[in-house]
Amino acid sequence: QVQLVESGGGLVHPGGSLRLSCAASGSTFNLYVMGWYRQAPGKTRELVTSITSGGSTNYADSVKGRFTISRDNAKNMVYLQMNSLKPEDTAVYYCNARKYVLGILRSDYWGQGTQVTVSS
Repeated sequence: QVQLVESGGGLVHPGGSLRLSCAASGSTFNLYVMGWYRQAPGKTRELVTSITSGGSTNYADSVKGRFTISRDNAKNMVYLQMNSLKPEDTAVYYCNARKYVLGILRSDYWGQGTQVTVSS
């Protein structure tokens, strides 16, 4: 079982920056692919970015060059640095942890979400 707790959301002006953090419980954090998803009002949840245990990353086209995901396996933490924020980045951001065994998804955990609002 993994519990995820996000923090760092808030209100920021366009062009500003925020850093989201996700604290994970459990002793096998390093086995999980960690991701950040977001869901805007009236829209489906979408993948923003993910990072494997080895540090390989994947980004949605809409955030490439502006957002950076990182993880600290020693501290069971994953971060999302968001720069050059735009109003369309406004959403609830969710931390996700997934474990795959032989390529098959075996565990899937979600945090409670943190609101990010980009507005002048």
